[in-house]
Amino acid sequence: MKLKVCGLKNFKNIIDVLELNPDFVGFIYYKYSKRYVGECFETSGLNNYKRNTKFVGVFVDEPIEKIKEIGQKNKLDFIQLHGNESVEYCKELSKYFSLIKTFSIADDFNFEATKDYETYCKYFLFDTFSKEYGGSGKAFDWQLLKKYSGAVPFFLSGGIDINNIPNIKKHFPEVFAIDVNSKFEIEPAQKNINLLKQIKCIK
Repeated sequence: MKLKVCGLKNFKNIIDVLELNPDFVGFIYYKYSKRYVGECFETSGLNNYKRNTKFVGVFVDEPIEKIKEIGQKNKLDFIQLHGNESVEYCKELSKYFSLIKTFSIADDFNFEATKDYETYCKYFLFDTFSKEYGGSGKAFDWQLLKKYSGAVPFFLSGGIDINNIPNIKKHFPEVFAIDVNSKFEIEPAQKNINLLKQIKCIK
């Protein structure tokens, strides 16, 4: 099971996280998020620490041209779409980047809605439905994952903490990666390195 640490913006903290060699780290480019990296954030100074970690830029309903500009400047490996982006939008953006499409999961979510995105997305991400587009710290009913029968591997996000990771590994082996955020923070965007080290032990 892979690990993604999302919601980073402090340079020293990012380096400390990269030293743990997670599979993915996420930088949020949504200006209404508490973990928004800001207009001047650049990843160029992080390349010496990157090793095998993939850089993911998280966007919410942004114009494609803006994503292209930010993604190319920062050499992002993946673009994560966390809004209401259409299939046609993903088709166009997939010409330039590998995509992770987020779906907000509530009890009535229809997993058939993911089918049309399969051609254009490398991964899906299933997160708890929230008006704030993630970062709620709450888990949805993970038993709903059993309804997903698609071919695209998926990340699981929302309310994941150090105590429920073993349960995910045991009962939901279909999860490709876990995406951790608020439950591993000292404050928004400042990750608790000691807690993250415990995930590495579990992995």
